[in-house]
Amino acid sequence: MLDPVSGPHDGLALRCGRALLSPWARLALLALLLLSAVCAVLVYEPQRLLATGWPPQLSGGAAVVLFGFCYGLCTAALVPRPLLNLASGALFGAPAGLAAAIAGTVIGAGISFTLGRLLGQGALRPMVRGRWLTAADGQLSRHGFRTVLALRLFPGFPFAAVNYCAAVSRTAYVPFLLATALGTLPNTAAYVIAGSTAASPDSPVFLAASGFIVVSALAGAAVAWRKRHRLGKS
Repeated sequence: MLDPVSGPHDGLALRCGRALLSPWARLALLALLLLSAVCAVLVYEPQRLLATGWPPQLSGGAAVVLFGFCYGLCTAALVPRPLLNLASGALFGAPAGLAAAIAGTVIGAGISFTLGRLLGQGALRPMVRGRWLTAADGQLSRHGFRTVLALRLFPGFPFAAVNYCAAVSRTAYVPFLLATALGTLPNTAAYVIAGSTAASPDSPVFLAASGFIVVSALAGAAVAWRKRHRLGKS
């Protein structure tokens, strides 16, 4: 039997399929998803729901789990983590609030990393040129765990930017998530404790947590500046 001859419509469908699966099409889809998420956050303000409109009938362990999941979605949608950390402490107290915040941080980082790896890496990786970008990519690819850990320890590096830079590099999934959990723990704990003691702003615990946040922010900014300067020279 003779093989069927491909017609012009078959060729057009094949070209359209290849275009839709191309790296740039996937990158455009990622940009559209992020833009939609930001618009949804601006319209619905889910961070206010988490902080002030949490359903009163939800309590106990189920509420902590649900909050952690919502936290992760909000983080992936670029809601600032400090707001969510303060809300976590205010709603659940320090121990449970910290557990929910760390779980949500890992969930949000995992979502962003997965989206960046599947939709952005193919288009962005060939664009990693220049001294600074090449040095940063090499550091993340060769020493993923310790590099992400260092970036997470200092809040001078934007959370979402680290997620997508790691996704574009060759950082492995598990080391990335583990470094995220460990590296964000100190600063997240400070925000959660501050949120849990916000009703007593003159208490030593609140003042200590607030002081740690300020000092870590200044240290993170200084480290970020020095690291960028050093990579620029390498």
